[in-house]
Amino acid sequence: MTEQSLTKTELGETETETRRMDFPDKIETWTRDHVKEWALKEHSADPKVADVLYEAEVDGAALLLLEKSDLLELGLKLGPAKVILNKRDSLVQLKKDQTSSQCGQSSNLCKPYPFHRHHDAYRYIANSILDVPESGAINYIEPCHEFKAYIHTEVASAEGKMKKFTEEAVRFAAACMNSRTNGTIHFGVGDLPEFAHGQILGVGVWDKEAFANAMKQAVEGHFEYKHTEAAKKCIKPPRFVEVLNPDMTSSQKYVIEVDIVPAYDICQEDVYHIYSVDMKRAKKKGKGKCKDEEEQKGKLFYIRDNASSRDLLAQTNQRKPLEEYNKFIEGVKQLSLLRRQEEEKHLTDVKRSVQGSKLSEMLTGGSQSLDKSHFEQYVLVTNKSHVVQLESLEFLSAMNLTAVLDFDPESGENGLCKYFSEQRKINVHLPGRYKIIEAVEDIADKLKLTKNISWVFCNGNVSIQGEIPSDPDDWSTEKGASVRGVVSLLCRKDVLPQKRFLVVFLLLSTVSDKMDPLLEIFSTFRQELNGTEQILCICENEQTFTYWRDLIKVRYGIDISARSIHELSLAEINGTVLSLWSVNRRSSRFLPCSAASRVLLKKKVEESLDTLNILCVNQCEGGSEDKELLEESFYKGGKVSWWNFYFSEQPGSMPFIKRDKFDYIKDTIIPELCSLRQACVSFNLLHLPGCGGTTLAKHILWSLKDKFRCVVLKDTTADLTEVARQVVELLIYESPEHSSRLPVLLMLDDFEEMDAVYNLRQHVEEEFEKRDLRFNSPQVILLNCMRTESLERTEATEDTVIIGNNLSESEQRQFQKKLEEIEKIYKNADTFYGFMIMKKNFSKEYIQGVARNTLKNFSIDSKPAQLVAALVLLDVYCNGASLSVSLCEEFLMLQTKPCCASQKIEDEFGKFSPLLTRCTVEAKVVYEAVKVIHPSVAECCLQELMTTYNVSRGEIMNMLLTNDAFYECAQGKDKFMQNIHRMLVKRHRFEEDSQFSPVIQAIAKDTPGVEETVLCNAAKRFDKDAIISQLLARYHYLKKKDFREAKEWARKAKDLHRESSYISDTSAQVIKHELKYSIAKDREDQMTPEKLRDYLKMARSARDAFKETQDIAKKEMVLRIKKRDNTPYNTAGCLGEIQIAVIIMDILEKVPVFDPSNSIRPNVLEQVLSGKIAIQEIFRNDKNQKHTEYYYVLEEFSEIICHLKITMKNIFNFLDNFFVNLRPRFSQKDSQKEITQQEVLKCFHRYVDLFCHTDATEFVKSQNLAVKARVHQGWKYLERQKADTHSGLLDHLSKKTSGDVMEKIVKIYCYNLKNTSPQYISVSAKVNLIYANVVLTSIKPGSPSILPYRDLLALLCNVLGEPIPHKDSLALHFIAAALLWPERNPLATVQRFSERLGSYVSQMTALFWNQMEYVNFAKKPVVHFYLGKKQGYDRLVCRGQVEKCAGTDSSSQGKNEKMWKHAEIQRLLWRAKGVVQKKAILADTLNPNVKIEVSPEYKSQLSGREWQRVSFFIGFSMQGPFAFDIDFQ
Repeated sequence: MTEQSLTKTELGETETETRRMDFPDKIETWTRDHVKEWALKEHSADPKVADVLYEAEVDGAALLLLEKSDLLELGLKLGPAKVILNKRDSLVQLKKDQTSSQCGQSSNLCKPYPFHRHHDAYRYIANSILDVPESGAINYIEPCHEFKAYIHTEVASAEGKMKKFTEEAVRFAAACMNSRTNGTIHFGVGDLPEFAHGQILGVGVWDKEAFANAMKQAVEGHFEYKHTEAAKKCIKPPRFVEVLNPDMTSSQKYVIEVDIVPAYDICQEDVYHIYSVDMKRAKKKGKGKCKDEEEQKGKLFYIRDNASSRDLLAQTNQRKPLEEYNKFIEGVKQLSLLRRQEEEKHLTDVKRSVQGSKLSEMLTGGSQSLDKSHFEQYVLVTNKSHVVQLESLEFLSAMNLTAVLDFDPESGENGLCKYFSEQRKINVHLPGRYKIIEAVEDIADKLKLTKNISWVFCNGNVSIQGEIPSDPDDWSTEKGASVRGVVSLLCRKDVLPQKRFLVVFLLLSTVSDKMDPLLEIFSTFRQELNGTEQILCICENEQTFTYWRDLIKVRYGIDISARSIHELSLAEINGTVLSLWSVNRRSSRFLPCSAASRVLLKKKVEESLDTLNILCVNQCEGGSEDKELLEESFYKGGKVSWWNFYFSEQPGSMPFIKRDKFDYIKDTIIPELCSLRQACVSFNLLHLPGCGGTTLAKHILWSLKDKFRCVVLKDTTADLTEVARQVVELLIYESPEHSSRLPVLLMLDDFEEMDAVYNLRQHVEEEFEKRDLRFNSPQVILLNCMRTESLERTEATEDTVIIGNNLSESEQRQFQKKLEEIEKIYKNADTFYGFMIMKKNFSKEYIQGVARNTLKNFSIDSKPAQLVAALVLLDVYCNGASLSVSLCEEFLMLQTKPCCASQKIEDEFGKFSPLLTRCTVEAKVVYEAVKVIHPSVAECCLQELMTTYNVSRGEIMNMLLTNDAFYECAQGKDKFMQNIHRMLVKRHRFEEDSQFSPVIQAIAKDTPGVEETVLCNAAKRFDKDAIISQLLARYHYLKKKDFREAKEWARKAKDLHRESSYISDTSAQVIKHELKYSIAKDREDQMTPEKLRDYLKMARSARDAFKETQDIAKKEMVLRIKKRDNTPYNTAGCLGEIQIAVIIMDILEKVPVFDPSNSIRPNVLEQVLSGKIAIQEIFRNDKNQKHTEYYYVLEEFSEIICHLKITMKNIFNFLDNFFVNLRPRFSQKDSQKEITQQEVLKCFHRYVDLFCHTDATEFVKSQNLAVKARVHQGWKYLERQKADTHSGLLDHLSKKTSGDVMEKIVKIYCYNLKNTSPQYISVSAKVNLIYANVVLTSIKPGSPSILPYRDLLALLCNVLGEPIPHKDSLALHFIAAALLWPERNPLATVQRFSERLGSYVSQMTALFWNQMEYVNFAKKPVVHFYLGKKQGYDRLVCRGQVEKCAGTDSSSQGKNEKMWKHAEIQRLLWRAKGVVQKKAILADTLNPNVKIEVSPEYKSQLSGREWQRVSFFIGFSMQGPFAFDIDFQ
């Protein structure tokens, strides 16, 4: 058929569909007309079916009752009958589904897409209902609507689908244009009876551009040529509105909408006819023969008639068919006039808004500036975003967001999360991670809350497998609990500051469903925050706001209008918020680069380096910070900020005061450090508290910010591995090549222990090694600014500067000049105590006066006074500790108002406020706090409280421990408890004999007995803390001598922490002290069998406890290796076991059995303890019946008696190996080693007194008495001199043993080996002889007792050729590596063994790791000898000789590295060569067949140097040879 022949049929169908009747919701109420209409639609292929039903008077009720037989009786064939019944059943089921779903449809309404807009961020939700009906003209401007399901096109061709779309759109457009009304036709929106009226369905769109092109062609084909251009202007391009699933994921469907705008200036008074067919296509097919008459027959004239479009030219039964048409044509002029009037009225209806200022007020809490906002943190809650919105959301990336609760499951792929993550560092979380299953601050620390932005996906995350989103109806049960947990955690007082954070609901999509999860979260925040004062709602448009307001009103009965912004566009909101930042905060930040260039520091990069506070080249430039406020804070005692340095450089300002050490550090120390060749170097700025050390350090950073990448470590408790990673990231940022990098200058402020600095250096070195980064000079310089407790005990070195509390004359002049400047500007300069203390040169009288005057009429009963007392005690005994603002508010019971920007906690302290200053604490949670302005002020205030107001340290300490207000849920609680804990347990660094912490000792001294109350209160407060229980145990056994109570506390401590060797050691110490106390108490009494049993029983218990301590210490080291914890091996268990052995010796000497005058044989005690004679044997030979009970007791404890000597000897040897062959990883003083060695030496003296006396009476019956006696006495002498082990012999190198003693040692070895049968000469004796000769050569080079070098090598080769016991292998291979290093003219017998040197070195390394498995971590091997240029013994140069030549003991890294350049050392040491391979050096030797692996002192030195040739000095350690002073060729 031709296209023209189809016209009337198509027209009839279209007219039927266009003018279809409204169907009642209930089928049973349908008339037979409704049934016929339905049947025509569902069975359109055969209209006779509908006629049959109509003639049979089948209405809705009858339709529901029809059976197949009924239809067959009516004359229908089986096929149509089955189709009708199937369609009927489907309709019934659909109605049921609609009934169940429409319960919530009143809350599932949605507004249509904004009219005549194309780029709004708007989407529909599948199955939601458009809350506008299909309608006719309303007021010409308000659009009418028509819905088309457009889903019954599955079997249609693409051309057929497009034809359906264009014809419906053209017909609707013509109707709107003629009726002069705006309108929108929606494709993909359902209608009755199959769907709910206005139900969002969505359709698949295969090609959006095709729809636009087809629409253009349809306009040209259906409209008369003269009206084509007008139609194109009135009919807007198709709009594709995305349809989302109820769970907010994309459905891949769209609602296609066409807007019609018949503007007066386009339409004037024209009328618009359309052709029923596409005339352009028809003419092409008819080859131009289409006649005017045929065209006229196909013309249609549509108008909007209520909910449909009606053709006024359609054939009707009216007598005058054109009467209505003609009447309409006559009224077009009036219609156009009405349209024009409505357009003019609409243009003048401009709404005025003041919401810009309202937004500024609410967002800042009244300060009108985000720099000074009352709100410290912001929490954002948002939903589905649209791509067009993102460009107007820049303001979010500039805000201090703590968390974002995102309800868009696709946000990470194409939404706000993806956009945001490109600009800022975010941590993506799921709600489950916020469940409180451990300490809240630990959770916050792991999540990095307050440090990075936490992005929480609250309705699943399509990027994560298994995290599927939920529909609104299911969200509450599936995800509601976990997300409510997120809200609860964020609103806790110990996470975010109470009343000082704002929750912003940013509605980027309309919330129209009453079950929408945003409503539930709004309610949760409202409950947690006790109202809406901390909630701000931002809606993109009026429509979104109206839905949001109405839903909240209905569901919760409150009006949210006062807390909402809805009259501003996103672009206006964006500009308003950005304008609230100062110029400085909005400006870009730059880092220095080589050649005086700069690189942009991206905000995302800066936030990813969250452990570092980065000082930029343009820091503070363009800022508008309050100068007076910042300078006042600094002068009053607050910490210096970068602003203070910036202000001092502005015109008209006096330069910042330069301390005397400033130029020395900047111009001498740092350049010298830069000349070293380590990846990471450090220097120390040690200062007394309050003497300006931190200010000086920051001043140096400020002055060098153009030459270094300067940073400050935020939190000294941060994970050092992560710190090192971030430091190296900053180093290489935009500077990948080593030649273009500027070093990082990292300031460390207030590390408690120097070990932490060395650990950080190690981690940086390891990071370089891991990344294989090449360098020629230091890349990271650590400026360690640390408090020192005593200047007398602190020594200045090349890399240590000390700042005391005594200003030089030059410094005093600068302070006087600065005071004159301050007094001209500030009227309250007399309250600038921080500055004045320095100006007065730390005058004690001045500080006491400040304390006395400020504390006048102090009363501990008032809460502000209690807080001041607490802060004073914390400052004195905890290095300037603070209390969080939140904790102070809780303590003072302040009801903070969220919108009061001017409220300050300092003001609540009244007259005491000049003593306090505000600070920011970087801990697990970042928070604001208050502290005392100066350490000296705190000390004087404490003294004033004690002397004038009778407030003792004990009273304040007990208040801190017992007042629950300090332990309420508030920010900083965890840090506060750490500080209290530290005050109680940390002993003074320099007082080695100090038994307790300074505060406990001071309390005991001032108010004896109160310290016990304090400790008991501490035990109650920290009832699950093993260290506090350990402290109570120590107090009871050291001070109270109450050993029963001490054991109870020690047991509790052990139960709480079984993996700690230090806790275990306390349990052993309790028993040891009880034993010593009992012996001392019974000193004058005779030793009875009962006492002996009690003593030995306690001794055995103590020994077992110390053995357990040793076992735990080994296990500890395994864990520390895994955790990279550099705490060294705990030797307390070893020392304790030796001390118990000495006590046992003392006990046994008092037993009558071992009385020399009563003994049956001499030295019986030594022989028993050496295992040479059994106690039973003595018992059998003892005729004194009075000793029987003693023997019974001794036999009972024989296992701890009979092998006492070998036990002690093994421990002495172990400790010698540990202390002689290992040293701290860095060259700090090992005070614990010195204490332990002193105690071990006391025990060793006791040991040698008993076991090493030279008595040869046992050889009386020997024929060769003189020789055997001399050999025996020789071994005893060697043991007494610790010359019977290789470690003991090496120790003589550093003990400054006299040459005569060493000569005697060598002679004894030679004599004993000569006069002992070969089969009885041990390998260790031969090896020790070699060591003794090498040591003697170093101590007394010209001694005649030294063996000829050839004889020594022959002896060495002889030993190497023998079977070697495992215990002697390490010592032998070490000395073999040192002596057999290939030389130019080797002995023939030596060359064979020299070729095996590589094997000896690898065996030595393996043996070292095997023997030192548990103890070498956190240590490094001692280099005993270096390879020299000379021959013979002189090839080995001992460490002491090298250090003597350089005039250093290697105590500083600078000296350690520079000493290699010393001329004498260059003359002494031989420079080896080799090649870098696999992070080691393969050293060349004079024997070309021998290549030996040598380790660098720092592995990072070889980073990026693979296969490069090097030269170096060789040092020999028990771990193997090391390379020093590596030069790259």
